[in-house]
Amino acid sequence: MTEDRPIRLLSYNIRKALGTDRRRDPMRIVRVLSHTQADIVLLQEADLRLGNRPAVLSEDALGDIGLAPLAVADTDVSMGWHGNAILLRADWTARQITRIPLPGFEPRGAVSAIIDTPQGPLRVIGLHIGLLRRSRVAQQNAILAWIADQSDIQTILAGDLNEWTLHRGLGPFAKSHSLHAPGRSYHARWRLAPLDRIAVDRRLDLIDTGMIDTKLTRAASDHLPIYADLEPGSLRGV
Repeated sequence: MTEDRPIRLLSYNIRKALGTDRRRDPMRIVRVLSHTQADIVLLQEADLRLGNRPAVLSEDALGDIGLAPLAVADTDVSMGWHGNAILLRADWTARQITRIPLPGFEPRGAVSAIIDTPQGPLRVIGLHIGLLRRSRVAQQNAILAWIADQSDIQTILAGDLNEWTLHRGLGPFAKSHSLHAPGRSYHARWRLAPLDRIAVDRRLDLIDTGMIDTKLTRAASDHLPIYADLEPGSLRGV
């Protein structure tokens, strides 16, 4: 990758690889990821829910398409933490990989890493916040407080924010970040709500955000993947 190419970040709730046809097909998710040409991937529901929460995707299969999971899990069999995983193109490096505990009625957490991109360092945070609005607000505030205690590196957050409306419930993020809802990403077949969102540090410039809506993505999960393309050079000078 050259420095004049945008960085593509993808966020995708893969629903444990259970498709809208009720078939669990991890390789279908891998094919989706391969087609997106993403440099950084934030996954939600990347592990099975029961037992010791094993990963649903094969690291070997991801390696075949040039992606590697970061070490965010707290077990030997999971890929994520509270289902949240970070995949990174294999020729890039990451540091300060962190699990961020979140308050709320349900067990939730976020994952973070600083990615050393060819354009400079970028902090990414993957999250899947709660079903209750009160919990979602508390979780946003917890993440923003955590960011405030970190080194000043430009940050992008993305994931399943579980907010059905466009104008309510995400006030904490909207006050400090540019908030993007690329489309009605849930349900993949019926387009009911923009549950999947991207929150971008206002110092970052985006070329585009969007939703990947194909025959394959409509079958692979009940969420459609969303992406953000960062303007080349927007990380310089950090």
